[in-house]
Amino acid sequence: MNLKENERIDDLQYKGLKIIQDKTAFCFGIDSVLLSDFAKEIKNNSKVADLGTGNGIVGLLLCKKTKLNQIIGVEIQEEIAEMAERSIKLNDLEEQFKIVNVDINDIFKKNVLQKNTYDAVVMNPPYKEVGKGKTNENSSKLIARHEVKATLSDFIKVAAGLLKDKGEVYVVHKPERIVDIMQEMRANKIEPKKMRLVYPYENETPSIVLIKGVKGGKKFFSVDKPLVIYQNNGEYTQDIKNIYIKNN
Repeated sequence: MNLKENERIDDLQYKGLKIIQDKTAFCFGIDSVLLSDFAKEIKNNSKVADLGTGNGIVGLLLCKKTKLNQIIGVEIQEEIAEMAERSIKLNDLEEQFKIVNVDINDIFKKNVLQKNTYDAVVMNPPYKEVGKGKTNENSSKLIARHEVKATLSDFIKVAAGLLKDKGEVYVVHKPERIVDIMQEMRANKIEPKKMRLVYPYENETPSIVLIKGVKGGKKFFSVDKPLVIYQNNGEYTQDIKNIYIKNN
């Protein structure tokens, strides 16, 4: 596998998976690993869409964590989409995992993906609204972190359009956007069903939220037990270790 300048191959230590990353672009973080674990309950033979797939990390993990039939990763940045395609080839997953290089807002306009045909959607959308938070001059990182190309509302509207009735959506985001996420879900006939908050340390405020919704679902909401990432000594907690152990 030929690598481009600034690229490297990382071993995910997960059933032999490897991923190509560009150190100058936006590399995946623990939130992507947690999203793939949160979504591991996706039903067998499901057709899945990964909105804002980036370098394909969530899709790669789900190919091994679940028995899904096919996953389509949607990525607006051409260079990142092409890198994800090479990671898929590196792992011999071309039949199961496909990438489409398109703005999510053009998915239906350009007839790239069909409405009401997906069993599940996963998403790790940009966390920051435009004008909020420190921006990065690197365009790849800017698009990944800030809503300059698509908003949270855009992501959830597209997910609602893709999903079949009773289809599931799995979202990872920041806790300060919980109300926005749930409002957008209900505005698009997706019922929030489950949430898990993730804390850096036990006595700190949460830094990540995982939310599941069901299109056309009945009203019933549950909160999973909190997930703490680090022990006081800086090592991963047993819960986090278990997530990584399950990956092997």
